[in-house]
Amino acid sequence: MIRQGCGIAILAAALLALGPAVGAQQTPAAGAPPQQIRALAAAPQEPSGAEQTDQSRKTYLLGPDDAVTIHAMNAPDLSDKPFRVDADGELKLPMVGRIHAGGLTAEQLEAEIAKRLKVYLVDPEVTVSLTEFKSQPVSVLGEVATPGVHQLEGQKTLLEILAVAGGLRPDAGTTIKITRRLEYGRIPVPDAVDDPSHQFSIAEINLKAVMEAKSPEYNILIRPHDVLSVPRAQQVYVIGEVNRVGPLPLNEGQSISVLEAVSSSGGMLRTAAASRARILRPVPGQLKRTELPVDVSKIMAGKSEDIRLLAGDIFVIPGSTGKHAVARALEAAVAAGTMVAVRY
Repeated sequence: MIRQGCGIAILAAALLALGPAVGAQQTPAAGAPPQQIRALAAAPQEPSGAEQTDQSRKTYLLGPDDAVTIHAMNAPDLSDKPFRVDADGELKLPMVGRIHAGGLTAEQLEAEIAKRLKVYLVDPEVTVSLTEFKSQPVSVLGEVATPGVHQLEGQKTLLEILAVAGGLRPDAGTTIKITRRLEYGRIPVPDAVDDPSHQFSIAEINLKAVMEAKSPEYNILIRPHDVLSVPRAQQVYVIGEVNRVGPLPLNEGQSISVLEAVSSSGGMLRTAAASRARILRPVPGQLKRTELPVDVSKIMAGKSEDIRLLAGDIFVIPGSTGKHAVARALEAAVAAGTMVAVRY
């Protein structure tokens, strides 16, 4: 018991010794110099959820179909009830009447309601909460995880709205097309053009350059009613004696080499006639394709230059009749050997 009492006394003494030091880190002591007070006030703090909500209250502009909840002290007819902005941007509220809320932030709407409540109350306290965002739709179409209509809910950049849409699919192209109503201004990129009706601004942005931070200035702010379209990447097609036939997306550019195509297709089969491969290339305005012979064996041996496949090309690797015959003979021999082994 004596040892335990001594331990408690020592712990209490240690806490008393540490107490002023801990307190000095949080609040300045009495008589602290103004520099110390300013330093503590300017110390960085983690933004809280309330601060993040406050940001949208300052920046989000109310519009048709948005819903708000109003809390006003000593105004039960008005408080804690949902109200929806109508198609004309109007709010119909008890006690204060009609308010044109369209184009106002939540803070501006608070000030307007408080101003009108002064007829009934002294220094009314009003808080407006945004409960539904419906007036800033953005259409994201094409090769994204969740295409459809998404809400801006304030200010969002191009990459942020793509993240809201679930990001790009693996077969997405490297560009994105943006169409914007001219009432929201022209798209702020150098190559933006107006459509023939002079109602929309249209631009294409290189997504790869934006995502790799090579052109961060193209990560523009998205505006309400923008239409974002992400096309599928252009493709080449590999058929014949490879492990995986089918299309190959040109995600990194406008072409892919023959060896890259063979590798991406899982490599050639043993029955491939590598020296008799060919490229079937489309000709603009014609149904018939032009045929380009390719000797993959020489390319792999470094005796011939690797050839580039362009969008729409069909790369054909035929089979060798002799190799097919040998393969069938080997399969038959293996099958016969297996049957003999099972029999005996």
